[in-house]
Amino acid sequence: MRRLTAALLVSITASPALAAFPCDELWGERNAIYKDAGYCFRTERAIRAFGNAGCRYDELADVPLSARQRADIADIQRQERAAGCAR
Repeated sequence: MRRLTAALLVSITASPALAAFPCDELWGERNAIYKDAGYCFRTERAIRAFGNAGCRYDELADVPLSARQRADIADIQRQERAAGCAR
């Protein structure tokens, strides 16, 4: 998945019909990082999207993430806030 720029997010979210799109993309991008690192998802949505096969960590705080992954997650979360995505 590719990252959406802040300017693109602002223009897309101006349209109510498209407002959920960047949020869904960002949600998927963020959670793909957690999936790759072995997180065991709890929500039905995440389990449907990613499954829990091979998961190793029940607590998000226990998931071993590199500094790069943490920076990517922080960037995605900033974009989610800018787009007004639901928490």
